Amino acid sequence: MAIGKRVAGSAISEPRPDVAPARAIELPPQGGGAASAGTLLLIGAVTLLWGLNWPAMRAAVVELSPLTFRVFCVVVAGFGLLAIAALGKEPMWPRRAAWRPILLLSLVNVTGWQMLSALALQHIGGGHGAIIAYTMPIWATLLSAMWLKERIDGRKILALGLGMAGMLALFGKDLGALGETPLGMLYMLAAALCWALATVGIKSYRWGIGIIALSGWQLVIGGLPIVIAWLWLEPSPDLSRLTWRGGVAAVYAATVALIFCFTAYNKIVTLLPASVAAVSTLAIPVFGVMTSAWLLGEPVGPGEIAALALVLVALSLALMPARRPARARL
Repeated sequence: MAIGKRVAGSAISEPRPDVAPARAIELPPQGGGAASAGTLLLIGAVTLLWGLNWPAMRAAVVELSPLTFRVFCVVVAGFGLLAIAALGKEPMWPRRAAWRPILLLSLVNVTGWQMLSALALQHIGGGHGAIIAYTMPIWATLLSAMWLKERIDGRKILALGLGMAGMLALFGKDLGALGETPLGMLYMLAAALCWALATVGIKSYRWGIGIIALSGWQLVIGGLPIVIAWLWLEPSPDLSRLTWRGGVAAVYAATVALIFCFTAYNKIVTLLPASVAAVSTLAIPVFGVMTSAWLLGEPVGPGEIAALALVLVALSLALMPARRPARARL
């Protein structure tokens, strides 16, 4: 993927202009990160609905193998998004020059994240993995500064620091066990880097297709290696333990979490500086833990409450407009 110009828009289905490399991104004059009411609503929806996906995934993978679950999700969501784009008459066929960057984006955003995180979770627990997975905003902030020339000011650094403190409050009890599983830690770190690369990469081109179609192509192309691995490793998947509860959870993960949330997050990335969009994801695991407590009866303690407070302050810093400097009097 090449350095390019940020794509902006106001609706999820808005088409992009033709694919072409462009100059480095210029941040908004108010300091970057100021979000409209519509963008804030989108962030809130993604936070709540992706947070609900945490207990949904737990319910699904008890009854389905992780690989079968991932294949179901990427196939249903990928082709579902392309069908929605076609029905909505959104431009969905990339020009020849766009296929290569879409291929690279798909391999990083879908294949890389899904396969590496799955490998990591074979060696480390979900709490351990989340600590490393949600270092993504750090890498996205660094990459956006180097790749897109985004300005990293003190407020962004403070927001990022508070967000990371929230992750430590949420998952700090698992921190000591990371050194016991270095391979799993490396897999999840690579997965977090893939997510960060994709967040920055989405802003690097004018894709020439709508965001729904772009999300669908990523899942279809990036899901192909996952399907091949599934056919090789699990030619006869075991569905004997599947109940209605696991089925509903899998459908939720494929439709709400991927068709809506994945696409909505890609849209958020086009509306905000990459570093700010990345920081907005830090509320997801907090609400994931809270909804797991509500739905699965898991305990909520001071760490979870502190994490929620820290992340909300971080989001406020990242998303609220900065004060404009006062004009000098003549």
